[in-house]
Amino acid sequence: MKKETEVMHWADQAAEQIIRRNPGKKEYVVATGATPSGTLHIGNFREFIMGDFIAKALKHQGKNATHYHYWDDYDVFRKVPVNMPKADVLKKHLRQALVNVPDVVDDKHKNYAEHCEEEFEKLLPIVGLSPTIIRNSEQYMKCVLAEQIKVALENTDKIKDILNKFRRENIKEGWLPISIYDEETGFEAEEMEYVGGYEARYKDQKGEWKSFDFRKKGLLKLKYRIQVPAFWDYKGVDFESAGKDHYVAGGVFATAALMAKEVYGIEKALGFGFGWIGIKGGKQFSSSKGIIFTLKDVLEVYEPSIVRYIFAGSRPAAEFAISFDLDVLKVYEDFDKCERIYFKEEKAEEKDFEKQKRIYELSSVDVPKKMPFQPGFRHLTTVLQVYEKDVKKAAEFFEEFLKTKEDKERFDVKCKCVLNWLEKYAPEEFKFSVQEKVAEGLNLDKKQKDALHKAAEVLKGKVKDDKELHERFYDICKELDLKVGEFFKAAYLVLINKERGPRLASFILTLGKKRVVELFGKV
Repeated sequence: MKKETEVMHWADQAAEQIIRRNPGKKEYVVATGATPSGTLHIGNFREFIMGDFIAKALKHQGKNATHYHYWDDYDVFRKVPVNMPKADVLKKHLRQALVNVPDVVDDKHKNYAEHCEEEFEKLLPIVGLSPTIIRNSEQYMKCVLAEQIKVALENTDKIKDILNKFRRENIKEGWLPISIYDEETGFEAEEMEYVGGYEARYKDQKGEWKSFDFRKKGLLKLKYRIQVPAFWDYKGVDFESAGKDHYVAGGVFATAALMAKEVYGIEKALGFGFGWIGIKGGKQFSSSKGIIFTLKDVLEVYEPSIVRYIFAGSRPAAEFAISFDLDVLKVYEDFDKCERIYFKEEKAEEKDFEKQKRIYELSSVDVPKKMPFQPGFRHLTTVLQVYEKDVKKAAEFFEEFLKTKEDKERFDVKCKCVLNWLEKYAPEEFKFSVQEKVAEGLNLDKKQKDALHKAAEVLKGKVKDDKELHERFYDICKELDLKVGEFFKAAYLVLINKERGPRLASFILTLGKKRVVELFGKV
């Protein structure tokens, strides 16, 4: 194990803590969970990815580890999300188990819960996640938690005492730590009793009491607060995290820790509360108004490994915003720098090297064997627009660099991200269309025209690179006593009919000297 003075990623620190607590365990268990009661947003993904990091950190230390993800699809459906269609149909199914609510969105799934799960689940392999999926409806219907349920019911008073410590008003008499679904209607029963042993009963809609053995009939589920420690006991969970609100006094995981010890006689699962995620650029994030950003939305702008990088490079408790504005460029540049440091293509102090190396390992869906080609995001915004957003032509422009199948695949993904960003989020100054001819009525003075003619002559000759070309432009302005800004303005107006645009020298070389000479010559 590393010394405390050495650089260690927070996932590795958590893994060491897990191992120290139970060093002889054959397999360590990391758990995550979510309720598929609506569209899952990028905040939900933070729990998934944190579980993945911890499981990978345990494996990195040579341990067997399993990442279980629980879908709480047997939860009671209590509220219709505002962004869902056919709200009137969904309202009729309130107080039923989510797994019994019909798929009103596209009618392609067994139920509403499965629809919400599937649209999220199918993206997980893309970002390198492969948790073992457990649907709680199946667990409860198979009655595998009968022992944990029995223990909870026998300790109802103890559970109430724990919860009452954090409540202004005590829980009412007759409360039980369970929900029961009417066998005929599927709705949550309003009155229920624990008879004893493995027997419970509920009052059906006719007012008649119905008894059942919960080892044989899966009509019963634990309430969320007690379900958490019950699953820790059932699966031997070592680590599970949740949003930071669950860790405040009286929060779900704060009370779960007490129940784990006092009800189930086990140690609590290790974990930490993670901070909220905001959005920078695009519409304002508001779950209550149905304005959310999903993993799919983020993958439209960021490559899969960069999605992982955003989370791997942030400490769990940190609150941060995922950028859709100009900061997208910086995120890509930061990841590219991290990658160069990993492959020792860029120097870094030893401490920073170790830090960036581990972040890159956790970020990469698949760590490349050698340094990949890195077309800059900013540069691609120019190249793709020069070639009228044709990815195939853009690939031909970079042909000499795209030598491997992996480079070509990554290039295609990055181009799609650039095009999505240009279409949905990029500021207007980043968008342009190269002119076929000089725009009519263009008002340029004699000095500006002379400067463009001289620039055309320069472009007819040999130019080593964009730096040299940039310097030649400054020489022209000095010779004609023309302000540099006026020259740049004239060039952009001729090339893209806008007063500002991409960095001029590199833009012209990307566009092609011949094409620019023709346009400047027509002024």
